[in-house]
Amino acid sequence: MKKKIWIGIGVVLALAVLAWAFMPQPFEVEIAGVSQGRFERAVQEDGKTRLRERYVVSTPLTGRITRLHLKQGDAVAANVAVATLWPVDPTLLDERARAEQTARIGAMEASAARARANREHALAALEQARIELKRSEALASQGFVSPNQNETGRLNVRLREKELESARQEEDAAHHELEQSRIALRQYAGTEPGQQKPFEIKAPVAGKVLKLLQQSEGMVLAGTPLLELGDPAQLEVVADILTEDAAQITPGTAVQLTNWGGAEVLEGRVRLIEPGAFTKVSALGVEEQRVNVVIDLTSPAEKWRSLGDGFKVDVRILVQVVDNAVKVPVSALFPLGPRWGLFVLEQGRASRREVDVAARNGVEAWVKNGLASGAQVVVYPDTQLKDGERVKARQRR
Repeated sequence: MKKKIWIGIGVVLALAVLAWAFMPQPFEVEIAGVSQGRFERAVQEDGKTRLRERYVVSTPLTGRITRLHLKQGDAVAANVAVATLWPVDPTLLDERARAEQTARIGAMEASAARARANREHALAALEQARIELKRSEALASQGFVSPNQNETGRLNVRLREKELESARQEEDAAHHELEQSRIALRQYAGTEPGQQKPFEIKAPVAGKVLKLLQQSEGMVLAGTPLLELGDPAQLEVVADILTEDAAQITPGTAVQLTNWGGAEVLEGRVRLIEPGAFTKVSALGVEEQRVNVVIDLTSPAEKWRSLGDGFKVDVRILVQVVDNAVKVPVSALFPLGPRWGLFVLEQGRASRREVDVAARNGVEAWVKNGLASGAQVVVYPDTQLKDGERVKARQRR
């Protein structure tokens, strides 16, 4: 009797082991949480800094230039002599050369007049922008327009002020060049051979020496560049962007600048998308259509004081920013007909859901509806995973 009991117990245990061995095991999946917060979609490219305005100081006459004692980085004040030029004998300054110099003065006078007209145009544009801002603020106080329109007006006023400042600098430079040519013509008209006086070449604007193009003493021709001047505090950033990405960018778009050498993220705003594109061959040999995007630095100058002309930066242009957005990892999504699908972990089972994805970046996707914050979703779902299947979850590394 006991033997039969033990045999029965053995059979039951064997059947239990077989049932356990052939029982379907839960699918092991990796999960991640659904979060809610700020969603950003950005265009990222390499960029470099450049000066807003740079000036090349050149020789107005042919002659012998003395050695320049300036070094790169030296500060130079406006209208201060940077080099001394000893012209050639006046016998070489014949009637033809004198007529050419006179014609050159006429061209410079026209340039000065054009610069003055540009300054007046920039001043008129600034006054118009201020009037429009004042009118917009009055309407906003009465509730007729949105307060956001005032921010656009203030940005427009700042841009017009920068344009007026640039126009004034160009007018000053044109007047200085015109005066240099007039002095050259007056100084050497009627001078006897051997009685030449040295001619001082002066800096048209205040700034720092960026490049020394001619440092040693020697003979130079008229128009030979000697050095480049600029103000390192007037920096901007330029990045060449694919045209399909540039079509999503508008002036005033926020920009983040990273990997420039400092620990902080610098802030900026798009000032200009150049109207003309160009062809560039990528590292893979593919021809791409690109366009330059010009960015103004809005962070305080003391944060990026170590930046200089031609420095490399990483540009991140925020083309879309949404607060309090429901976000899921992009790796959790898979195409489901015309929409997107994902698996949500519910009571130990994978439940398939259809969701509306409004936008996505390289890491996260913004889900408009069909999902709640705090839910657990399956990332990198296996193609064999089915709706309602039991799963064993492990947290995402």
